Amino acid sequence: MKAGPLLGAATAVELLHLAPAAVRLPAVRSHLARRTAGYGDPGHLALTFDDGPDPRGTPPILDALDALGVHATFFLLGAMLERAPDLGRELVTRGHEVAVHGWHHRRQYRPAPARDLRELRRATEAVTALCGTRPLWYRPPYGVLTAGPLLAARHLGLRPVLWTTWGRDWEPGATGRTVYTTARPTLTGGATLLLHDSDCTSTPDSWRSTLAALPLIAAHCRTRGLTLGPLRDHGVPARSGPRGGGR
Repeated sequence: MKAGPLLGAATAVELLHLAPAAVRLPAVRSHLARRTAGYGDPGHLALTFDDGPDPRGTPPILDALDALGVHATFFLLGAMLERAPDLGRELVTRGHEVAVHGWHHRRQYRPAPARDLRELRRATEAVTALCGTRPLWYRPPYGVLTAGPLLAARHLGLRPVLWTTWGRDWEPGATGRTVYTTARPTLTGGATLLLHDSDCTSTPDSWRSTLAALPLIAAHCRTRGLTLGPLRDHGVPARSGPRGGGR
C-alpha cells in the first residue's frame, strides 16, 4: 500500500479514537452527553474527588467531610491506591463511594486498545480487592475520554462520568475562597463538582485549598436546598456489570 492511503487510514483511526473526547465541549456536555458529563437529580449536587488516595491530603478531607455530614465519590488512581491501600478501605468504612480514575494519570491520546483494557482492568481489580467493593464509575485522567478507555470501561461494566463544574483547586495561588467562587456560578441542582484530594499531579499542597472550600460549598448547598453527596445518589444510571470476559 502506498504512503498516502496508509497515512489516511492512520489519520482516520486517530480521529475515531479521539472522537469521544468531544464530550468535554460545553455544547456537547449540556445537550448531547448529559449523563456522561454528570448531570443528574436536580435536587442533588454530586461531590467528587480525583487523584487519591493520598496519605497527606485524603485524611484531612475525610475528617472535614465527617464534620459536615457529607459523603462523596472518590476516583482513585491504581498506582496511588497500591501505595496506600488502608486509605482505600477507610474511604469505604467512612461511607464514601470509590470509583476508578485509571492506573496512571496520563492522557490516552494514541490508540492502544490492548493497553487501555489492561490498565483499566488492573485499576478496577485493585479498587475491588483493596477497597472491598466493586466500582461503578470511571473518570479518565484530565477528563479526556478517548475510544480505547471508553470501550475498556464498557467491557468492565463501568460508566464514564466527567463533571459539570470545577473549582480549579489544582492551580498555583488557589485558596478556599477562589475554589468556591470559581465553582459557584455552576453549583446548581444536578451538577457534578470536580475537586482533588491529592496534589500528585498539581501544585504542591493544593489539596489545602480544597479542604478550605468544603464548608463554603456545603453552606451553599444548604441555603439552596440541595443535597450534597456521592454519584450513587445522583440519579445517573450505572452499568449493571462487566460483559463477558471482563475479568
